[in-house]
Amino acid sequence: MARIVNGLPLTPIVRRLRPVRDLRPAIMRSMAPTPRPRKLEDLLRDAIRSRDYSLATEHQYVHWYRAYVRFHQRLHPGELGPEGVREFLEHLALDRDVSPATQHQALCGLLFLYRHVLGTELGDISDFAKARRKPRLPVVLSRDEVRGLLAAMTGVEGLVAHILYGSGLRLMEALRLRVKDLDFGRRELLVRAGKGGKDRVTMLPGELEAPLRSAIGSARRWFERDLAEGVADVELPHALARKYPNARHELGWRFVFSAPGLSRCPRTGVFRRHHLHPSRIQRAVRRAQGAAGIVKPAGCHTLRHSFATHLLEDGYDIRTVQELLGHADVSTTMIYTHVLNRGGRGVRSPLVGLKST
Repeated sequence: MARIVNGLPLTPIVRRLRPVRDLRPAIMRSMAPTPRPRKLEDLLRDAIRSRDYSLATEHQYVHWYRAYVRFHQRLHPGELGPEGVREFLEHLALDRDVSPATQHQALCGLLFLYRHVLGTELGDISDFAKARRKPRLPVVLSRDEVRGLLAAMTGVEGLVAHILYGSGLRLMEALRLRVKDLDFGRRELLVRAGKGGKDRVTMLPGELEAPLRSAIGSARRWFERDLAEGVADVELPHALARKYPNARHELGWRFVFSAPGLSRCPRTGVFRRHHLHPSRIQRAVRRAQGAAGIVKPAGCHTLRHSFATHLLEDGYDIRTVQELLGHADVSTTMIYTHVLNRGGRGVRSPLVGLKST
């Protein structure tokens, strides 16, 4: 029997009530933030990394993208086009007086942005004011200065400096050497993915065999420790991680100059053991320069310049030196002929042999 409330039967009232729908999910969905579109800079980084460009190239291209946007008062690059690129490149040459190499680097970065991120071809934009080339000779140390510099360095920093001079390597080429790249039997170093992504073979001085074997021993100990702790991982060149998934856990792929601690990869965020940081070697070279009393503005790359110059002084042909240095064009190597005592041409000064009257 239905209950009577306020003179009305309860049952009909209940029947007239409809179930209330739970609106919380819909309300939460309406309150959820909508995904924001990705920034153009993030898309640029993705395009660079998908093509396995180096971290240094990524930093350079992002730097020129930011400078380009700032120059045009924060306008979107898609609104600018070829004329905007010309104005920016001329600004670099005429207002900032950059070198031709710097202007070319900016051009490459912007071409990459338009072609691979914005999907736009700029066409022929070569009609802009070019930065003027200023001939500059490289700083070269004498053999005595090299001897004094290397004598003032010890430990792993000294070993890296010996390789820079003894094998003509760039600093990052030396730090990225892996255990498998050293061939003691043939006295050769295999430089993988050097400047321009090219491989080359250069000499391994016999005097460095013992310290390099010691460095490999240290890398082995780090490897065994990482293996025991389950972090035996190392960065591999592009696509090799997929092709050889177990290679990252092999000793041959470890860096000869492994860092003493784990660090986070700036791209993937993975903790792993990388090679030594270049600043560690650069600081050691500067300290040794002061200790050796060298007043020239010497650095790590100065040892490579000295390597090439001293080989030419010893009579080696320029094509051989070009291959050892990994220069694509012999004209790049020719600059070292201008710092030789004989001027690269075997011309003797008229002052030599002049008799006083």
